[in-house]
Amino acid sequence: MLTSVFIAAVSLALFWTAAFTLWWQMHAWRTPEVLASTRFGSPDGAEGLSFSLLLPARHEQAVLDHTIARLLESSHTDFEIIVIVGHDDPGTAEVARSAEARDPRVRVVVDRHERKNKPKAMNTALPHCRGDVVGVFDAEDQVHPELLAHVDHAFRTTGAAVVQGGVQLINFHSSWYSLRNCLEYFFWFRSRLHLHAQKGFIPLGGNTVFVRTEVLREAGGWDPDCLAEDCDLGVRLSSAGKKVVVAYDSGMVTKEETPGSLMSLLRQRTRWNQGFLQVYRKRDWKRLPTFGQRSLARYTLMTPYLQAVSGVVIPFNVAVALLLDVPVGIAFVTFLPAVTALVTFVFELVGLHDFGKQYGLRVRAVHYLKLVAGGPFYQVLLAGAAVRAVWREQQGRNDWELTSHAGAHLTEAIREDVPA
Repeated sequence: MLTSVFIAAVSLALFWTAAFTLWWQMHAWRTPEVLASTRFGSPDGAEGLSFSLLLPARHEQAVLDHTIARLLESSHTDFEIIVIVGHDDPGTAEVARSAEARDPRVRVVVDRHERKNKPKAMNTALPHCRGDVVGVFDAEDQVHPELLAHVDHAFRTTGAAVVQGGVQLINFHSSWYSLRNCLEYFFWFRSRLHLHAQKGFIPLGGNTVFVRTEVLREAGGWDPDCLAEDCDLGVRLSSAGKKVVVAYDSGMVTKEETPGSLMSLLRQRTRWNQGFLQVYRKRDWKRLPTFGQRSLARYTLMTPYLQAVSGVVIPFNVAVALLLDVPVGIAFVTFLPAVTALVTFVFELVGLHDFGKQYGLRVRAVHYLKLVAGGPFYQVLLAGAAVRAVWREQQGRNDWELTSHAGAHLTEAIREDVPA
């Protein structure tokens, strides 16, 4: 009897967790008014702010020059690009120095830390920033020329301390997991981050994020030891009551590529998950003023634990319902998390259609089949990354596992005949 009650309690907890996550994920599509409110406002042609754009790059010589060239095409006239390279990375430094020699808006800052990571690199560049606003991009980013004009307008019309723009993985055709990875970003930046901003607690994205320079310096920059420095900065600024505005337009997003291999994706997710656990342990979120904000923060930052547990418990629950002699009511309850997963699959299919429509990409029947068939395997991968993150955190391992990039998102046309 006690075993049945325990199984039912765990199943209900997983069901409600998944249901709330799905509800939050669909936030932007609740009403046409909510959807319209998530977009950038139209710029008025004025330029009231200057920008310092940080571009940390490590072993990114294959994609860095293209990113710098795209940033230099910006229609905004008052910006500088600060490329941060390691003292031990001559290949990337050569590309950066070449761009610096071609255009005075580009400057190179050298990071001489022995143990390098992204937050240390950006902190190295922060004293050199001359702009009113610091923006962060990754070395492989494809940035829209009108983005800075829209961000400038958003700062001036909302009084925000932070503006978070959209980021979208675009090479959905590259592999079965790329399809799901792209859709994750679509839901996160298109919808869920807007809910976080509305609630006053937001784990910021790692790029296409803009912070007033004075606010960033008051906050002490980025935590050099955190594996999710973007999330940490968002939590600290939210806890300090700073206003964050999130805006998403499919034509204005920063385009990126998915990790090039499953192992690379596993390591990336491990790093993010472990970073969330580090931010949770720092407890800055406890300074949030309301119980609802603190509850949202606790739930969000504990997601790695939830993913690790659910990856084990859901298959166990299904096995219990099918193989053990339990009361019919208990067996029904054990299936509830699986039912929620099926509903989520339906929304993902609709989301994939919307993704293709917004980006002018041809989504074929085979892509829908891959989305469904790959779902369980992708969840296993996410659960594995969560377990690995928990293990690394317990072992005190916090070395930075770099994600390499090859520029798969830079092709002008999506090749529909690429085998996955």
